[in-house]
Amino acid sequence: MRIDIVTLMPDWVESLRHYGVTGRALRDGLVDLRCWTPRDFTDRSDGRVDDRSYGGGPGMVMQAAPLRACLDAIADDAGGGGGPTLLMSPQGVSLDQPLAARLAGEPGLRIICGRYEGIDQRFVDARIDLEISVGDFVLSGGELPAMLLVDAIARLQPGALGDSTSAAQDSFSHGLLDHPHYTRPAADEAGDVPAILLSGDHGAIERWRLKQALGQTWLKRPDLLQRLALSEAQTVLLREFISELETGDGA
Repeated sequence: MRIDIVTLMPDWVESLRHYGVTGRALRDGLVDLRCWTPRDFTDRSDGRVDDRSYGGGPGMVMQAAPLRACLDAIADDAGGGGGPTLLMSPQGVSLDQPLAARLAGEPGLRIICGRYEGIDQRFVDARIDLEISVGDFVLSGGELPAMLLVDAIARLQPGALGDSTSAAQDSFSHGLLDHPHYTRPAADEAGDVPAILLSGDHGAIERWRLKQALGQTWLKRPDLLQRLALSEAQTVLLREFISELETGDGA
């Protein structure tokens, strides 16, 4: 897929190419990342793309015209189409795994990174299809949220992960947190690996992992459980987890 990012700090966003799964996906051509700066589309001699806010108040506001011209150039470069235009904004819908999965299936995305006090609302009203937030806190701009979104999307592209089942087993993929993971050695000064994981009984291991995922979600993110309609089998496992926690009898 193609992702075009409109940012005043393209070098920062481009650093995604150098690290981890996302960098490999970009280098392998699974995702075509292109950065654009609205400074290239302003008619002001000083290259500025912001101005004072009407009505007064501190801070500056990004102007609509350079952003609009930048999006038009992207559309021309992409031959039209290209998927939805997103704005990283604290006023947007929360970024979660289902949303990342939906966006990963788009042919392309155009992501706008705001700066300063915000963006002229006329541009937002006319050109933005969806605003996305990464949390209820304030950042200096949209670059870090955009990079988070690209990372979440890139790893979902076919071939991005070494094991194609990894993404399906991630936290949130089924509405639950992930189960605990252990590696060698089996015995450590901090404790031993749960015996069930050493048993070789794959059915029992899968049951344990689901029970732990349900339990960890109940402990750490009960709000996620409230969104789910648990099956009878899942309810039994969760009750087992709670009982074992209370008695200290976890496997």
